[in-house]
Amino acid sequence: MRTRFRRFAHVLERCGLALAGAACGLFVAAHVGSSISFLTTQGFLLIMMIVGAIGFYLGIDTPPLPFHDDELAEPKVDSAELLSAAGTFLATLTAFFSVAIIILRQEPHIAWTILIMLGWSLGVAMQIISGAIARARE
Repeated sequence: MRTRFRRFAHVLERCGLALAGAACGLFVAAHVGSSISFLTTQGFLLIMMIVGAIGFYLGIDTPPLPFHDDELAEPKVDSAELLSAAGTFLATLTAFFSVAIIILRQEPHIAWTILIMLGWSLGVAMQIISGAIARARE
């Protein structure tokens, strides 16, 4: 019984993370689409939301490396954990800036919009790669 409940709670948590990623993707797409006219399509919005959902689903809750209590062993950097943390920070930071630009009704230079789009893409790619790395070593 407890295992089934824990599994359900974990799936519910991951679905919530995927929804947060989709919302972040929607915010970035709304900002970028309002500044770059050929990206003002429903397909672009949908792709950004799906990629955000996949990135946040896979990349935020990565299984850590097994812990070894060996004092002689050199501590290793967990590349999946580092990619996950950096990717999550970058993706949410760009989403935050996108929301702020939309709410404050600002018109930043196109270079800032491109930088936000690149930051979002890089952050979500880092999340997806970190999730793949962590699950491949299980």
